[in-house]
Amino acid sequence: MKKILFLILFGIMVTLGFAQHTDTNIFGDVQSKGEHLPFVSIYIKDSNKGKATDLTGHYMLIDLPAGKHTIVANSVGFKPLEKEVVLEAGKSVEVNFVLEEHIMAIDDIVITGTKTFKRQTDSPVIVNVMEGKVLEMIQASTLSEGLAFQPGMRMETDCQTCNYTQLRMNGLGGGYSQILINSRPVFSPLTGLYGLEQIPANMIERIEVVRGGASALYGAGAIGGTVNVITRLPDRNVYAVNTSTSVINGDASDFMLNANASAVSDRRNAGMSIFASHRKRDSYDHNGDGYSEMAKLKNNSFGFNAYLLPAPNHKIEFNLSSMYEYRYGGNKEDGPAFLADQSEERVHNVLMGGVDYNVNFNENLSSFAAYLAGQTTNRDHYTGIMPDEGAPEYDNHFKEPPYGITDNQTYVGGIQLNHMFSHFISGSNQFSFGAEYNYDMVDDEIKAYAYFLDQETKNFGTFLQSDWSLTRKLTLLTGVRADKHNLVNDLVLSPRVSALFKQNQWQFRASWSTGFRAPQAFDADMHIAFAGGGIQRVELAENLKAERSKSVSTSINYDYPKEHFVLGFTLEGFYTKLTDAFILEEAGKNALGNSILEKRNGEGSMVKGATVEIRANYDRKIQLEAGITLQNSEYEKTVEWSENNPGIKQYLRTPDEYGYYTLTYSSRSGISAALSGVYTGTMLLPHYGRDELIKSSSFIENNVKVSYQFNWLAKGVGIEIFTGLQNIFNEYQDDFDTGKNRDSGYVYGPARPRTVFAGLKLISL
Repeated sequence: MKKILFLILFGIMVTLGFAQHTDTNIFGDVQSKGEHLPFVSIYIKDSNKGKATDLTGHYMLIDLPAGKHTIVANSVGFKPLEKEVVLEAGKSVEVNFVLEEHIMAIDDIVITGTKTFKRQTDSPVIVNVMEGKVLEMIQASTLSEGLAFQPGMRMETDCQTCNYTQLRMNGLGGGYSQILINSRPVFSPLTGLYGLEQIPANMIERIEVVRGGASALYGAGAIGGTVNVITRLPDRNVYAVNTSTSVINGDASDFMLNANASAVSDRRNAGMSIFASHRKRDSYDHNGDGYSEMAKLKNNSFGFNAYLLPAPNHKIEFNLSSMYEYRYGGNKEDGPAFLADQSEERVHNVLMGGVDYNVNFNENLSSFAAYLAGQTTNRDHYTGIMPDEGAPEYDNHFKEPPYGITDNQTYVGGIQLNHMFSHFISGSNQFSFGAEYNYDMVDDEIKAYAYFLDQETKNFGTFLQSDWSLTRKLTLLTGVRADKHNLVNDLVLSPRVSALFKQNQWQFRASWSTGFRAPQAFDADMHIAFAGGGIQRVELAENLKAERSKSVSTSINYDYPKEHFVLGFTLEGFYTKLTDAFILEEAGKNALGNSILEKRNGEGSMVKGATVEIRANYDRKIQLEAGITLQNSEYEKTVEWSENNPGIKQYLRTPDEYGYYTLTYSSRSGISAALSGVYTGTMLLPHYGRDELIKSSSFIENNVKVSYQFNWLAKGVGIEIFTGLQNIFNEYQDDFDTGKNRDSGYVYGPARPRTVFAGLKLISL
């Protein structure tokens, strides 16, 4: 069936690629500083006609309509250039371009902050951008590894056995952040457990991040912030194959093979990009007790992105990806999981995709978008400890081992209408109206533990936004979102206000927003942990109420561009107040002897802090980016994390300071290098095996990568070789629990010990 759909799609793309012959052509070349530039996009403005320059920097557009047109030359790293030309039927015209280098990409086009296309410096909401190329430079193989290198964000590993990861933004846990794939919320509460590691880096074109609740238009539950993962779209005919091998602390291996290819029709009215990724990682035992600290992994992922331009100002985009993962942690991994002394086994099959339709009309003052997206996850899993021989549970373990099955489905559909009022009282104003329906279903069952989660959530949301540019310096963004959630009795209104004031290279921003989280199970609530020789699970309290939030943030942004360098910084302060805050408190054991953490409503909590970012670029060769967050997270009243110990107000697993840095060097000679690091301060975390709170030590994980690319221009091929070292000083946790009765939640620090890697990449030129 998949092959038939693919052939139908391909046939439509080819059919729409045909057009009438007019013998009216444009040809020419593109240069910069006396050198011809390959792969520059040349296209007719406001049309679907265009192509890229070839290896010699030349191009030709054929069979164009007669009349007056604007020709655009655009390429990453250069300022776009437009030229007007009048074409006569049956004649060819030469149009050449000389492009000027862009000093530094400080003004990228972003979409995540306002749901409309905006330049970064014009967006009333701060949007941080991480390009896919940067993920490659720092040797981030998955989305999870790349997110650590963004200001205000921290990735943590929360299980010693299965190694599931969690994203924390502005001091809040993973359930407070919304992960979008191509601007669509198809990352379900279950997918958040392992999905960040299942998305390979070669699938990602760029990552846009909005910190804090100012992104309420994407969903009022995005209190901590929003991460928008934008997958690769085709822009030219190109391919790349990348393979690497890593050795983890001289013991375990990690092998990856990635491939990408894209093709665009000659008329640039259709294109497709595909990706494929394979990974095989051995388990790793750090303390020599026979139980893994890094789980065994087998991953296979593939997918495609495609677009059609069936008519001027109309665009259809398709994306589909399939991800398979096998994960095993514990001991005795060569046999069935239920014969291990302690183990977790996961088999995931994930299918994710969507289709978008966009049209501009009314002389491009209006636009309409409609979309459908969804994901389905089938999971087979095992979580268990072998009872001691002779114990009452020993025979039952073999009769009914604790295997489980999970079915998770998420579907999203929506529309958005935008209209620009060019003259609106003072300045211009773009109004946006949208409506979105989100359905999510999770069935998760382990019969041996009498564990069954049957959760169905439905949310219908609408929003209205005003993006008012009062003057060239002042922009006011106001909006409100209305949500009707099936687990919340009343309609929830979430207003937001943001303002931007610009003065030369300065931008001053302020925002206020509200949000809510429904009384449901989120990613971490679905994880079953080992603790004190048994299992530990989360249960929702009866009469659990929705959690409400109010957030305020202010920021100052400055960039100082010169001919050969750019310096810049951002200082942001944030404050979030939670009412009826969700808390986890120990609530004894159930009839099967399993430890229970109950999710309840506390009275409230508060998160406040500041993030400082600095950036610098010299001559487009050396670039530095760094960020540090200082924050404090506390509940209004003590939380009884343990029945046998006094409660505390401080958030657990939440350091008061954390940050990152990346320093990259690129030269035209083909040599590149990257030095990067992640810092995490001290934090309190529970050790349920000993029933005490532990204060972890701070750590900084440093990494280095060096590569060299030589180009075989005659064959149009480039070959890159690279090597490097991750966690150079081996700042890995050294006090893991041991044995089958270990507390799997007692884990902190870097995700891996010292790791050496090397690889080879083949790319088309």
